[in-house]
Amino acid sequence: MSVIVGGKTMIRELSVTGVFTENCYFYIDEVSKSGFLIDPGAQAGLIYDVIKRNGWTIEKILLTHGHFDHMGAAEVLREKLVAPIYIYPSDARYLTDPYLNLSGNSGQGIVIRHYEELYDGEIIKLKANNSFMLKVIHTPGHTPGSVTYYSQAEKAAFVGDTLYEHGPGLTNFPGGNVRELENSIVNKILTLPGDTVLLSGHSSPITVNEERRMLLR
Repeated sequence: MSVIVGGKTMIRELSVTGVFTENCYFYIDEVSKSGFLIDPGAQAGLIYDVIKRNGWTIEKILLTHGHFDHMGAAEVLREKLVAPIYIYPSDARYLTDPYLNLSGNSGQGIVIRHYEELYDGEIIKLKANNSFMLKVIHTPGHTPGSVTYYSQAEKAAFVGDTLYEHGPGLTNFPGGNVRELENSIVNKILTLPGDTVLLSGHSSPITVNEERRMLLR
């Protein structure tokens, strides 16, 4: 498990493997030992063991989008942790449709029926510490309801599959849209402060400034 940010706030990256390897993230307040779990794509048992071993309380399970490699372990963990799953409304139908969430193509047929919705501009606060928060930024393109979770305090943004260290996310899946993805990257993600660290689902961390230079070369 990689450490992205330490101190009173922790961001931990854990690579999990189902059909694909994917980065899920723990965003934890060290004072209260409470926090959020972002994109638990697979290996529910491993994720649960990490949470229990560290004595963390997960208040919410946050999904950047509805593809199965980002939510494949969410339902099991929802039950084990008694923590609700959150997704943007445009991607809610992905959770109940194996064709849209791509799990049907891999013979898994993953479906999630218990979830809550969140909205563009919404501030998600930790009950255990109201100063600990993430802002929801709607960044469609990879899927219609893709979002970025942004922490101004920690200068970090969880971007899912909208952007990787090597360039834009894919748009060749159901609901993908090249023009929307470009707009999300140029006008929403790359307008964040330059030292913001972008944390994606399938690549290493990269800052906004580094990503700008890579895309413009």
